[in-house]
Amino acid sequence: MKTILVPVDFSEYSEYALEVAASLAKKNDAKIIVVHLLGLSNAFLSKDEAEEVFNGMYYMKLAKKRFDEFLDKPYLKDIEVIDAIRNYKVFSEINEIAKEFQAELIVMGSQGATGFAEMFIGSNTEKVIRTSEIPVLVVKESMKNFSIKKAIFVSDLELESVNVYIKARNFLLNLDSEMEILFINQPEKFHSSSEMYEKFYKFLDATKLNELEPPTIKFYDDYSLESGVYNYCKSNEADIVIMPTHGRKGLSHFFYGSYGEDVANHATMPVLTMKI
Repeated sequence: MKTILVPVDFSEYSEYALEVAASLAKKNDAKIIVVHLLGLSNAFLSKDEAEEVFNGMYYMKLAKKRFDEFLDKPYLKDIEVIDAIRNYKVFSEINEIAKEFQAELIVMGSQGATGFAEMFIGSNTEKVIRTSEIPVLVVKESMKNFSIKKAIFVSDLELESVNVYIKARNFLLNLDSEMEILFINQPEKFHSSSEMYEKFYKFLDATKLNELEPPTIKFYDDYSLESGVYNYCKSNEADIVIMPTHGRKGLSHFFYGSYGEDVANHATMPVLTMKI
């Protein structure tokens, strides 16, 4: 991992993301791209050219000034940091910016969303997760010395998420971390113990990793996947949750949702989502 992208709006949540990105950058000798979306109104486009240029320059200078203040942090010392300003208006375009800079990870600060705001609008974090082709790490609180000692990979053990499991292992390689697989056994999708182990062995075989020490698997009973992840991680002192996501769009997302987005939106600990 050589390039980390951090979208910022200069809020405290943006700084939480920057702190975590700095810790990861130091461990991976990576650079950080900090991007701010201006989102200038279309109204500017209807004004005469001279005024349009003047307004554009004003907001660019204002953003640059805020960058200078925002990036004046001791924890960024010895890290290559590049600031970028784009006039995108929607967070789904973050994926295009990630491609532009060849970023391998997006780190976002998030307050989350609940109720009708979540149902009909969705949080900016969800929009990025839904459209990003690279992993997205969501941070909810200040973590100046972020480290991952214990990672929980949440999986339904379906073979479609095998590649995500392999990517998660690779992500943790330089972080001196251990990872265990968590399967949430839910009432409406109940599995017997023998059925769960059968799924696990098929999953492990499909990875073709031929590990000398197979990963630890934990089966946990709860009423929903979200509550199961929360309750298990709370009682087992996990540092990060890693979840595959389909990144569904449109009506399919509205009716079926995405477990990765739901957990990332509501969990208090860092959540790393990876697209299947």
